[in-house]
Amino acid sequence: MELKKYKLGDLISLCDERNSDNKYTLSDVKGISIKKEFIETKADMAGVSLSPYILVRPDSFAYVTVTSRNGEKITLAHNTSEDTYIVSSSYIVFKVDSPEIILSDYLFMFFNRPEFDRYARFNSWGSARETFSWEDFCDIDITLPSITQQRKYVQVYLALQNNLTAYQSKVEELKMVCDGYFDKAKKGNVISLGELIERVDKRNTDGFFKEDSVRGITNKKQFDDTKADLIGTDLSKFLVIDKGVFAYNSRTDGRDMLVLALNKEEHGIIVTWNYNAFRIKHEYKTLINAEYLYSFFLRSEFDRRVRFNSWGSSQELLSWDNLCDIKVPFPDINEQDSIAKMNHVFLERKAIVEQLKEQLNNLCPVLIRGSLEE
Repeated sequence: MELKKYKLGDLISLCDERNSDNKYTLSDVKGISIKKEFIETKADMAGVSLSPYILVRPDSFAYVTVTSRNGEKITLAHNTSEDTYIVSSSYIVFKVDSPEIILSDYLFMFFNRPEFDRYARFNSWGSARETFSWEDFCDIDITLPSITQQRKYVQVYLALQNNLTAYQSKVEELKMVCDGYFDKAKKGNVISLGELIERVDKRNTDGFFKEDSVRGITNKKQFDDTKADLIGTDLSKFLVIDKGVFAYNSRTDGRDMLVLALNKEEHGIIVTWNYNAFRIKHEYKTLINAEYLYSFFLRSEFDRRVRFNSWGSSQELLSWDNLCDIKVPFPDINEQDSIAKMNHVFLERKAIVEQLKEQLNNLCPVLIRGSLEE
């Protein structure tokens, strides 16, 4: 099979079409995640003029030049929708100029490989922050098979992606059902969190729990193995989180959420003393399902309330009193059980979606290599 080598800059062109007439609004603003997807922007858009924003038309790409402190990845995405997005003027937007030589989807598969991320990081330069410039981007060497060969492997990728999209839409429908249950429950009895929960300050003073029991909390509100360097750390000060106990980080700035998790394991774990912990009061044990309460904490509505009630100067914190003031729907225990089970299914399927996305991304280097070696 004949292969040809090109400079990427010979196949793509820069797009700099601005939103000067303000045709596109806040709902069209997008950011880019390190998973190489367009996402809803997390920037504070209050008072921001959208006229300098760059249009990302269908089948166009956008990327962020800054690569430092970015999880060793380059944030890049391909607009496969039929909608036009707008992105910050600090982004680079481009499109394929030679569709007879390279397919846009094939190019995205090329970008969606760890080899490309490593290349972008190695060729990033700067002092305060490292960037992968448009000039260096265009200087990339790319070896291509025929369009027919590209199309063959793109079809495999798109078929799997379409299956993933269909499954993901069903998961989103399940989330809507969960939210509907809560909306219904809000019209009934409500109760302050302070009436339901009490603080826990159990320490690892006897040293029973070792380093393998230390956990952190992710932005997905789950416990995970800590990434902290524990060499020389005194674990006797760490908080013990038994089964059914919640732990959270009261700091909320830079996250727009309360980093919180529920220990569902049969065994205890330990977390840093900087965290806080609480449990359901004994008198409410039979009246409140802990997983129902956890489902309530997972809602974006809860996180918005948390951010609104956080205060501070150098750091914004959610105080214990403000947490206790938050109202929770208080339906009967049977309805709580139903909501908790529904949420459990949702979280399981959401995890499957993330696994499928990871598998699809891992397939990109295999498909690119296959297209070149066949």
